[in-house]
Order: sequence, then C-alpha cells, then structure tokens
Amino acid sequence: MHFEDKIVIVTGGAQGIGKCIADEFRKEGAHVCIIDKTPISSTEGEEGYYQGDLSVKEVIEEFCQWVIKKYGHVDYIINNALPLMKGIDECSYEEFQYALSVGVTAPFYLVKCLKDKLAEGASIVNISSSRDRMSMPQTESYTAAKGGIAALTHALAVSLGGKARVNSISPGWIDTDYTVYEGPDAFQQPVGRVGNPLDIANMVLFLCSDKAGFITGENICIDGGMTKQMIYHAEHGWTLNEQ
Repeated sequence: MHFEDKIVIVTGGAQGIGKCIADEFRKEGAHVCIIDKTPISSTEGEEGYYQGDLSVKEVIEEFCQWVIKKYGHVDYIINNALPLMKGIDECSYEEFQYALSVGVTAPFYLVKCLKDKLAEGASIVNISSSRDRMSMPQTESYTAAKGGIAALTHALAVSLGGKARVNSISPGWIDTDYTVYEGPDAFQQPVGRVGNPLDIANMVLFLCSDKAGFITGENICIDGGMTKQMIYHAEHGWTLNEQ
C-alpha cells in the first residue's frame, strides 16, 4: 500500500488494537510514533515511543514538537487512545471530563497542532466504537467519548478538505488476546466469530492508502454485523431474561 518511509502517529499504541495498528504499519516500512501513558520496558521499547497522558494539553504540544523535530511532517494520524469507561451511578464529574479529554479533546487538539505539518495525501483515522450507536448500562463516559469522536470525524473531514481525508472506524467486540470463541459468544455475530485487532488494523491501513482516495467523512462499523441484527424476545432463539 506504499507506506515505505511514511510518518504515522498512533495514540494509545502500546497495547491492544493500537499496538496491532502500529505493528502493521511498521511491516509496511512506515516510521511509527506512539504516544501512550503506559510505561514500557527497555526490551520492548521503540525508538518512536513517547510516554505521556493525552488529557494534558502541554503533553500533546510537547509530543507534536517531538514528532516534527524528528521527521518534519506527518502522513497519518490514528487517534486510538482509550477513554475511561464508567457509568452514571459511579462516574464522577472529573472522571467524565477525563474521558472526554482523552477521547475527544485530545484527537481534536492533536490534529489542530499538526494540521500545518500534514503531508500531501495525509489521512486521519479515528477509532470510535459500535457504542457510538448502541449502549449497555453504566457506560456513559466511554459511550459519550466514542460518540463525540465519530461526530468530530465528519466535521474535520469538511474543515480539512483538500488537506487530509478523515474517517472513523467503530469496532464491535474485538478480543485483543486473539481468543477463539465458540457457542453463543461467536454465533451472536452474523459472521460467526468474535473480532481481533487485525480486523481493525487492516481497515486503518486501507483508509490511509490511495485505494481509499475517494473516502472521507465516513464511519465504518466493523462488528461482524452485530449492530445490524434485529433482536426480539422469543424470536429466532433469542430470549430476554429480566434481572
């Protein structure tokens, strides 16, 4: 996909989906810059690793300066960092604000700081969630952040028209340990399995490639079809057990 020597930023890239995205870009010859608050050991360390909390404005500014000093420009920004998940019963005001800071404000400010350093053909991919359109109880902070970044995506796509394409991905159930599930956990998804990080990373690389050159402002839900499946009590084997 022609990523040789491209400069890629992946937030929250130390583990899980973010690490998989970073690894796949590296396989294609790209230079990857990760920012994550998780410390990594020297044996796992990467030259492009920056430890920092994305909820802090100054950390974002310092990270952007670090990247530009090192490479001079950016080709792709992948906003993947995971916001806090807490529900209305337990989530404090400060925790809710923190979730929005990591999940919405940081992606906005990162792009704002780097928009004049984006290379020709730049692409931005925001990682949302299928929870941007459906919910479980007690997930308000995470769900609000993921809904926010999905909406931020089409706003940025319009503002950055001609400078960068901006799209988002909404993963469903993704098992970052690549566990193979059987039984109801698997077949509740129409494709018959639970997702893994490569399902998301493959789409990220596609959206950053020239093959996706006519796609911007879009949200692509990768959930094995789960959000498209209508569920009614006592139909097609589905049963609701009230708590």
